[in-house]
Amino acid sequence: MTMGKVCAALAIPLFAFFAFDWMLNKCQCDAKSTISNSPCFFSFFQFQIIFYEDRNFQGRSYETSSDCADMSSYLSRCHSCRVESGCFMVYDRTNYMGNQFFVRRGEYSDYQRMGMSDCIRSCRMIPMHRGQFRMRIYERENFGGQMYELMDDCDNMMDRYRMSDCQSCHVMDGHWLMYEQPHYRGRMMYLRPGEYRSFRDMGMSGMRFMSMRRIMDSCY
Repeated sequence: MTMGKVCAALAIPLFAFFAFDWMLNKCQCDAKSTISNSPCFFSFFQFQIIFYEDRNFQGRSYETSSDCADMSSYLSRCHSCRVESGCFMVYDRTNYMGNQFFVRRGEYSDYQRMGMSDCIRSCRMIPMHRGQFRMRIYERENFGGQMYELMDDCDNMMDRYRMSDCQSCHVMDGHWLMYEQPHYRGRMMYLRPGEYRSFRDMGMSGMRFMSMRRIMDSCY
């Protein structure tokens, strides 16, 4: 084999090696950032949920990997779902309102077992988060009354803070679930980074939140 042919034979694998190394470095994720914002994340982990018209995964189906504000655009009703990967929040009203239920990889054969008063009408994809979690909870609407800052789970708000009610909050970092009963029981509400001045205006009138937990990597 001539020297020219040897060089040509080596050029292709060397180019492939350096191209792969460049892509790997480009895709390294900052541990303090939200992993879903990384361009490399979705190439290795794809969120996927399948909705079905009837219970037990029967009837027509609709598959998505992102938010859906109104399921009626795809299905006349939705009575069951299957999560292939990732985490989602499902709602029994359009535009992410009404009763909510957290779903992760698994099968959910009957919407009524999920605490839905009606069929599933909208859903949100919950991005995976790496880094710190931080949230401020307030006793009253519009960030009034007592305020406490959380960076970890709280299984009983009354026992820890002597706070009998929580009507607004500000999520600085991470994704959280709030529950109406201690020890993460009862109806729930999903919170992503942002300001929530009134839970009542979000369709949570009459609910008292008594515990809250982070949506961690282990949920995925």
